[in-house]
Amino acid sequence: MLESAVSALHIVLDPSRMLFMVLGIGLGIVVGLLPGLGGTVGMSLLLPFIFGMDPYIGMALLIGMVAVVHTGDTFPSVLLGIPGSSGSQATIMDGYPLAKKGQAARAMGAALFCSMIGGVIGGIALYAAIPFATPLITSFSSPELFMLTMLGLSMAGLLAGDSPAKGAMSGLLGLLIGSVGSAPAITEYRYTFDFLYLSNGLSLPVVALAIFAFPILITMLTDKGSVSDTGKLQGGVLEGVKDGLRNKFLIFRSAVLGSLIGFIPGLGGSVVDWLAYGAGKKTVKNNNFGGGDIRGVIAPESANNAKEGGSLIPTLLFGIPGSGTTAILLGGLILMGLEAGPRMLTNDLPVTLSIVWTLVIANIVGALMCMVLIRPIAKISLIPGEKLVPFLVILLLIGAYQSNFAWGDIVTFLVIGLLGYVMTILDWPRPPLLIGFVLAISAERYYWISIERYGWEWISNPIVIALAVLIVVLLTGGSVMKRISGRIQKEGV
Repeated sequence: MLESAVSALHIVLDPSRMLFMVLGIGLGIVVGLLPGLGGTVGMSLLLPFIFGMDPYIGMALLIGMVAVVHTGDTFPSVLLGIPGSSGSQATIMDGYPLAKKGQAARAMGAALFCSMIGGVIGGIALYAAIPFATPLITSFSSPELFMLTMLGLSMAGLLAGDSPAKGAMSGLLGLLIGSVGSAPAITEYRYTFDFLYLSNGLSLPVVALAIFAFPILITMLTDKGSVSDTGKLQGGVLEGVKDGLRNKFLIFRSAVLGSLIGFIPGLGGSVVDWLAYGAGKKTVKNNNFGGGDIRGVIAPESANNAKEGGSLIPTLLFGIPGSGTTAILLGGLILMGLEAGPRMLTNDLPVTLSIVWTLVIANIVGALMCMVLIRPIAKISLIPGEKLVPFLVILLLIGAYQSNFAWGDIVTFLVIGLLGYVMTILDWPRPPLLIGFVLAISAERYYWISIERYGWEWISNPIVIALAVLIVVLLTGGSVMKRISGRIQKEGV
């Protein structure tokens, strides 16, 4: 294992791969600091361009972005009081009051330093999970793999906020869209309506772009709120770093909490953020959380980057995406000829270990880049959304058309995009739809293989039963933790 890790480090440090990782880091920072975008939109923008790419280069690009989105989203949270993503909501509670007191640079320094440490701890958590997961996942056959896909689909309820029914319906809609085209087990075509374009099914990059990015474009055009003029940086970045060092145990506790919560599929960044904030508020003595306490920035920022390492454990090792971002990452693996699950621990172990190294290095490089470029980067967060729309429209249309080089891609992008916008209006969650779409083919394939090979006897398999129980436990426990997070959020506000 150690030799493989050293070998993976040499692969990651290859200049061409480092170049793509830095490119991913830069894009991740920009996506994070522009309010309203977030990791799902950023990842979906990259997806069309990694088709057929070398897995090491493709993962360097994707993981580079994933690692630093929650570093970049600190800028609008602290400077403008606007969450850059769902994972930076709690940061506003003390970051923005500090900025209004003229201590924005101090808050930024502490947040960036803690994000870096949290991301490294998340990478270590992913590496530590590999030896424990290897004997389990490599022993799985089609019935167990089918139940794992069901476990991933069941997370739709947890991703739906206060309405699990909407999440389940969204996931089923994703399954329906994923069933378009040829069936994996029998020779027939479904829902093609005699269109040749639909015979191979809908393209994952097009669906991901449409369902996440298209609604954002409309929102940017309609929400023309005035931009705050409080984006002034005063104080010292190094002072914030010293604050982090003085609260090293709070950083460690919050990062471990973030990794553990990230491991549970379906609990998003906002849940981790508020749970870490609440835990910090309960454990730190003489605190002034909500009034400009630097420790109210340290706790959530340590947790939200650590969450990414924890969330990659079920995604890579078990093929269970617990969020829109990890569902897109799972789709990225497919586009590069990889498959999450047993192969990631056997034949593709070097790729898995390269992901660990990329996650750690990207967090360090991303935080240092933000610290060095803190003033010019801060100005980007003041750009009004409607000025970005023309650039994003061109990028999205090129990305959609590049999937199959067919006009059907543009039509699909518009149709699915309008569906995504309607879902936002009706307050229906979109990540479950993408999860259902990504897992549709795998679920059907493993189901038919299980039936043909074992009949219905596989239902009595002890591992299948254990996974069914795990689904119930995670759904119940996740709902409880979301209620706790919601209560902490209300108390904080």
